[in-house]
Amino acid sequence: MTRVLIIDDHPIVLQGCRRVLQDAGVAEILEASSAVTGYRIFRRGNPEVVIVDLALQGNRLGGLDLLRRMRRHNSRVPILVLSMHSDPFIVGRALGAGATGYVLKESGPADFLEAFRTVRVGRPYLNHEIAVQVAMLGTRRNTGPLSELSPRELQALTLLAEGKPYNEIARDLGVSYKTVANTISQLKGKLGARNLPELIRMAVQFLSAEPGQHQLAGGRRPAALSD
Repeated sequence: MTRVLIIDDHPIVLQGCRRVLQDAGVAEILEASSAVTGYRIFRRGNPEVVIVDLALQGNRLGGLDLLRRMRRHNSRVPILVLSMHSDPFIVGRALGAGATGYVLKESGPADFLEAFRTVRVGRPYLNHEIAVQVAMLGTRRNTGPLSELSPRELQALTLLAEGKPYNEIARDLGVSYKTVANTISQLKGKLGARNLPELIRMAVQFLSAEPGQHQLAGGRRPAALSD
């Protein structure tokens, strides 16, 4: 059984999330409509997954402080941000504050459930388009690990940050499994990762690091992988 805590100050969002999760077999759902109540339930209820909005109680990004507080208390519990904000700068701030995944409120139930199921098992989740935009923020830096990556490596790293396994990366990009494996191997060497889980953690960290110092690169996508 998975115990889920939903923190959102919009009753219709709480109702919708509850219904989707119940239909998916989640039996125990805790709810809070404020950051204060949400943190209290988080401390006492020991949820296995948290779903939180960033815009709590009229504060555009008030949920960020709540994210940080929850992370300080528990560094392992999966936290999925459910937000109306698609700005990659805001997404980056949420990831930097400790979010495991980020999904938009405009997404359909299937996308929401995919995000929930992904973070529930400890894997990061980002919508592909948002992940690419967050990655492009990093490519504007003059220094740092991402500045040395090729478009091929950057796109693979972005998909890793979404929690995609090799076969899904290969399918999404239309390349062979071997090409993906070779690219990931190159990334491990360049970024100093000892294994795949460490590389995934580094991917999320690098793609969200210091987002306030970056500027969006006109919405351009990195070049596709090629065999």
